[in-house]
Amino acid sequence: MTEGTEANAPADPAVTILAKHNGPFLVEGPFRLIDADGNEFPVVAGKKVSLCRCGASTRKPFCDGTHSKIGFDAAERAVRELEEGK
Repeated sequence: MTEGTEANAPADPAVTILAKHNGPFLVEGPFRLIDADGNEFPVVAGKKVSLCRCGASTRKPFCDGTHSKIGFDAAERAVRELEEGK
């Protein structure tokens, strides 16, 4: 298997990111959230955070539920590289 596959993943990762169906990314675990200017957003340790994935939230980078109002349709599966093409 290649690097980054399940065989190489740690048994208990520190951070879990779940892409909700046509919704936000749910981030859980110890992490820091920093914007492009280097400003850190305060996050509560142990609390799940919903991050906007549709780009329409008025609370970016956090989700405000706008995705459901605009009919956001996300690609749920990551595109995997073909093993032969590497």
